[in-house]
Amino acid sequence: MLQSHISGGRWRLSDEGGLLLAHRPDAPFVSAIRQEKSYTSDRGSVRTTVAESRRIALRTLREEEDGTLRFSSEGHSLRVRVDAVEKGVTLHFEGEPGWSYEFSLPAEKGEAIFGGGEQYRQVNLRGEQVVNFVSEHIKAVTILEKALVPRPLYLEKPHGSIGSYAPMPVFVTDRGRMLLFDTACDGLADFTGDARLLFAFDACPSSLTILRGKNYRELSSLLAQRIPNRQYLPAWCHEGMILGIQGGSETILKKCFAMLDAGAKVSAVWSQDWSGELRTVMGKQVWWNWEVNSELYPDLKGVIQKLNARGVRFLAYINPYLVKDGRLYNYCRDKGWLITRTDGSVYHIKSTTFDAGMLDLTHPDAVRYIKETLIGKNMLDLGVSGWMADFGEYLPVDCVLHDGDPKLLHNAWPVLWAKINREAIEEYGAKDAFFFTRSGYLGIQSYAPILWNGDQHTDTTKDYGLPCVMPASFSLAFSGVTMVHCDIGGFFSFGKMRRDAELFTRWMEMGAFSLLMRSHESIRPWANAQFDARAVKPYTVKLTKLHAALRPYIEHVAGEAAQGVPALRPDFWEKGSFAFSKDPYSYFLGDDLFVCPVIRKGVRHRTVYLPEGDWVGLWTGRRYAPGTHRVNAPLGQPPVFYRRDSAYSELFRRAADENK
Repeated sequence: MLQSHISGGRWRLSDEGGLLLAHRPDAPFVSAIRQEKSYTSDRGSVRTTVAESRRIALRTLREEEDGTLRFSSEGHSLRVRVDAVEKGVTLHFEGEPGWSYEFSLPAEKGEAIFGGGEQYRQVNLRGEQVVNFVSEHIKAVTILEKALVPRPLYLEKPHGSIGSYAPMPVFVTDRGRMLLFDTACDGLADFTGDARLLFAFDACPSSLTILRGKNYRELSSLLAQRIPNRQYLPAWCHEGMILGIQGGSETILKKCFAMLDAGAKVSAVWSQDWSGELRTVMGKQVWWNWEVNSELYPDLKGVIQKLNARGVRFLAYINPYLVKDGRLYNYCRDKGWLITRTDGSVYHIKSTTFDAGMLDLTHPDAVRYIKETLIGKNMLDLGVSGWMADFGEYLPVDCVLHDGDPKLLHNAWPVLWAKINREAIEEYGAKDAFFFTRSGYLGIQSYAPILWNGDQHTDTTKDYGLPCVMPASFSLAFSGVTMVHCDIGGFFSFGKMRRDAELFTRWMEMGAFSLLMRSHESIRPWANAQFDARAVKPYTVKLTKLHAALRPYIEHVAGEAAQGVPALRPDFWEKGSFAFSKDPYSYFLGDDLFVCPVIRKGVRHRTVYLPEGDWVGLWTGRRYAPGTHRVNAPLGQPPVFYRRDSAYSELFRRAADENK
């Protein structure tokens, strides 16, 4: 039961789980801040400079006649209305415009904190600062450093230096608390103190909700009630692997049919260069002009029909930008559908070495054009079954929009982009189509069918390589995004940073034990191993067949995920405390599979830490008790275990036996 006690200018808000909030004149709940913030952006990576001119600790507390709480000092006040909700409380805030606010919540000793949207470096955020600002994840300087510095001398980057495509002001602790700030503002969560958790935002949030749950599953369900989860995957996605293939009609048909003839299970081909290619110093990029490139893909509709005849779908690519001086750029510029600068000129953003204009997602005519022409006519009419809805994180805070303040819309922009894509599918009536996004913010799970962890380096570093997929997926899971996958093989490749057959195979192993198995050729396809390389192809056949054989279980897990229960869960998920975490890179896929990916080169054995349960080794049939074990990990057979009493145990046994 919620208990609020106010006496002598002090306030304590608690429930049966303990203290939720506290205020004392010498330790105020909230402070008001006057500050100037400037932004410097380079290819989506943003650096901020803050100059704080005034800080007012709102020390005085008064309860109004209507029950509203007023925190004030030095002529400034913040009103708070407290409402009890199921399993918690919501505080509704009414602040003053032009001010930033910092909220102080009690911390418990040893309490771990998770979530914050997509956080790549680690899952426990205690001791860290977490930025609430959508930005480019990859930094050019890190790529150059990896290209120039010998691998043993490269220093992996700490958490605080790595941006996020999908930050969210949602946090879960291992003491059963969930904290949700309803705001689109830039902000910072500071978890470096022992006694206080600090949350600062550039404007007053509309509310803070604190929920209590007996375990992570209950908290996930409570969050899904507040932010509806509408993630999904069409049934055909589970029929095999989505092969990332570029290079034109002849190439995709040849490569796809060769894999089918070899026995691989292929659900779709994903050709991101369907609109054309652009060669830059970084490698092969997409020509951002969202219509079929007839030179690369003559008669694409006919090509798609040939693929469909063999049970294979075709996926494309789109983002909300148009390459400068491309045909569609010129058309939309003349219509006034691109964002502008204050002088009325088109506001260009730069991706690697080329400039692009940004479609104004607040302009109703531009939105209609995206949905009806770029998506409906140019993709769905051709028979495209899905696409990567890329980007969404580059909106400049100093641009001019048709409607709205870019500072307040920057974080919400990728959600708006996903919403437009979702509406395009629904208005068209394409019931078995879907798309995947990399960027997001609060509410992204209501629109994007599934996210992916973009964009990994083609290596095994824990900051940007294969291993960072797991913390990123777990953090999203705690934030309410329950369906996530990754680019098998990674994306960024430069200089000596490239993937070999072993890395691609290990990445593919992880993809086989996930909701969606999809490969990426990388930004330099010619320099990186692909699914049909001689040393990889046998494993592609086996692992795609295994993934398809697991379909009944994966569909079950996806069904739970659509109800708000994450598909991928950290090893301490069931115990409910980070103290039980033994391996930050092992994970549960649903309730009954425990996966221990191999994330180091040359490894053929792996130490695993099995959680509670009666486990069976997927490849050997050997029973394992909870605890530490050293197991074999040959290529194509990562350490995977299933519960002996699982309703799917026979499915697991049969799938492994048929695909060893």
